[in-house]
Order: sequence, then C-alpha cells, then structure tokens
Amino acid sequence: MKIDTDHIKLDSFLKAANLVASGGEAKIIIAEGAVRVNGETELRRGRKLRPGDQVEVAGECFVIE
Repeated sequence: MKIDTDHIKLDSFLKAANLVASGGEAKIIIAEGAVRVNGETELRRGRKLRPGDQVEVAGECFVIE
C-alpha cells in the first residue's frame, strides 16, 4: 500500500487497507496480537509505519510503499 506522508499509524493503516471496519475493531485485533509488523507481534496501535515496513494480518502480508 502506498502512503503520501512519511508515516502512517498502524490503526489508520488497517482502516485504509479495509482490513477493519472501524478504529475500535483495529484496537481489538491489535490488542489480541493478531497483527505483526516486520515479523514481530505489534501491540501498539499508534506504531508509526514507514515505507518498507511489512504488516501481516490474517495470513496476508502488506508492504508500505
């Protein structure tokens, strides 16, 4: 997924990529440990993602461009 800024927060990315329907849903799946960033489980919904970062959710992998 391509972003137009130097970073995007993890919860915002999940919404922009249509992986969740709301910020509340993003908060839940992040807290449950269902999201991995660069191969590691990420529990911070405010984690800043930058180009090159990889996000894994439900077996799907997305690369920030």
